[in-house]
Order: sequence, then C-alpha cells, then structure tokens
Amino acid sequence: MNIDVLATTLKNLLVEIPSGEIELRDDRIKQKWSVNIKPFLLAKFPVTQDIYFDIINETPSTFKGDKLPVETVTWKEAIIFCNLLSEKLELKSCYILSEQNGEISFDQTANGFRLPTEAEWEYACKAETTEIRYDKLDLIAWYKDNSEQTTHNVGQKKPNAWGLYDMLGNVWEWCSDLYDTEVYGSYRIFRGGGWCDEERSVMATTRRRSHPLKFKIDDLGFRIARNKNE
Repeated sequence: MNIDVLATTLKNLLVEIPSGEIELRDDRIKQKWSVNIKPFLLAKFPVTQDIYFDIINETPSTFKGDKLPVETVTWKEAIIFCNLLSEKLELKSCYILSEQNGEISFDQTANGFRLPTEAEWEYACKAETTEIRYDKLDLIAWYKDNSEQTTHNVGQKKPNAWGLYDMLGNVWEWCSDLYDTEVYGSYRIFRGGGWCDEERSVMATTRRRSHPLKFKIDDLGFRIARNKNE
C-alpha cells in the first residue's frame, strides 16, 4: 500500500470523538475517579492484519485473515507499530524508546498515532450512554457464546452511536496507561473483552492488565488514536 492510499485509508477509518467527562472505577481497590476528555480521533476498528503487515511486514496473529484484527502482539509491539505508521506518514512519533535503558516515554504533543488512554477508550466505547454496554451483547460483540472460538472480520457487528465497531468482544485492546506501578510495576491496561470471554467480562468497565514486553495472546490486539489538530 503506497503512502497516499494508506493516508486515505486511515483518514476514512478515524472518527472524531467529542470532548466530555468519564468516571472510571477500579473494583479491586474500590475507587472511582473522573477524567476530562479532550477531543481526539479514534479508529472505527481494531488494527487489521493487512494494515499491520503493511507497516511491520510480519503476521504475528494466531488466526489469519486480512480483515481479522491483529492479535498476539505485546503492548510494546503495538506502540512500535504506532511509531512506524507515524513515520511513514511523516508525522511526529508519540513514543520515545531509549536504546540505552529500554525506558519508554510519551510525547503528549506529538501529532502521530498512539494507543488511546483507558479513559478515552471507555468514554468512546460508551458513546454518551451510562450502561456497561451500548446495546445487547449479541448485537455488538463476538464473545464466547457466539464466536465459535475464533476472531471475526472487523465491522460485522452493530457499531455504537459514534460509529465505532468491535469496541466490545473480538479482541481486547491495549491502552496506553500504566495500571498500578506500586503493585504491578510496568504493567499496561487493556480493555473490551475478547472472543473467548464469557458475557460477564465483556463490558465497557472491565479493566485488565499485563506485562508490556512479554504478554501476548490470541484475543488481544489494539486500536489506534491521534490527537485532534485544532
């Protein structure tokens, strides 16, 4: 895919998410907190295998198919994809990877691609609803009861009110945030539930976390975001 085609494809995939506020909660520590959300751009779908291959030239997924969501990728592999995609489109990379000590920092002002924060993710998933799901689960998500133990091409289920597909089910999605550094160190958050999860886990409010460099599994992918240029 040449640069012009890729740029057009991504432009058509990105949805403008309006500003607002979201209340997050962590049932493990019994806490709630509110986050103000600035306008940003979020992809309609999780990153698919064809786009991932165009940028990384690898096919890591357990289930193969161009329009299936990419999975079996670590958090670090997801942000490397974001950086390479940004570079290809001559945008400023959001993530700075130190070759000396392996530390990763984030440039909040960069105009390139990134992972959404978990607050952005939940806010976009709910799309101004107050419920744990934006419609009946079978209408919006591939999960244990209907997935037939595999991922499915993106965009086949009903989108939410902001035109976002597969926010729940199909694959979990890495977010940018650290979880709880005092307890879990460098663990990063992922959201949304996957094809093998039971109904009780596939909710807009469910929070999971794991190691950013080591953890990869066949129901965990990612979705790209960008800052909105004013």
